[in-house]
Amino acid sequence: MATVLITGASRGIGLEFARQYAADGARVLATCRDPDRAAALAALAGDVTLHRLDVTDLAGVDALAETLAGEAIDILVNNAGMLSSGQRAGGIDFDAWEEELKVNTIGPIKVALAFLPHLKRGSGRRIAFLSSTLGSIAENTSGAYMLYRSSKAGLNAAGRSLAIDTAQDGMIVLLLHPGWVRTDMGGPHAAITPEASVQGLRQVIADAGPEKSGRFFAYDGREIPW
Repeated sequence: MATVLITGASRGIGLEFARQYAADGARVLATCRDPDRAAALAALAGDVTLHRLDVTDLAGVDALAETLAGEAIDILVNNAGMLSSGQRAGGIDFDAWEEELKVNTIGPIKVALAFLPHLKRGSGRRIAFLSSTLGSIAENTSGAYMLYRSSKAGLNAAGRSLAIDTAQDGMIVLLLHPGWVRTDMGGPHAAITPEASVQGLRQVIADAGPEKSGRFFAYDGREIPW
């Protein structure tokens, strides 16, 4: 039975990851900022345990890794993220930009590094970072979303380096675009459901071999240019 650690699991794509993995018999370690307000997550059937985690609290990340010391984790799904409204017609909110970088870039890498010992004990050795096609420099032909784009491009660059640095340990590191998904972030008019997105993402994660580590894929398996 696989053990899966998921960040940002209280809603949206993270909640759907938890639901699908648990439904397939995996042991799910689900994290979110406030487990006391994560009713939908707490109600999931299966082997799901909730843990408090804010990925911007670096000491808190270390504390959770210590709490789970000795655990063997097969898959880490770095899902927690944010899309701020810090870029306005009048300019940029630089405090919001800093926060977005903390949540979308620094936090996920910190989580991955903190839980490397747990992943080395597991048999899956897969780290999935939820990125976005908006982080692709090659595909940026429309501008805007400067804060979000830069935070995801930074995540892509760091994830690529992590893949190279951990290859000798057998880690498979993936940068993944979930599509435009009907969540609180994606909005009600988005193109696909969380169910379809996560189903595709899980397939990409499961099918990935060492040759795909450090590369950037959409939920439908399409490779995305950097």
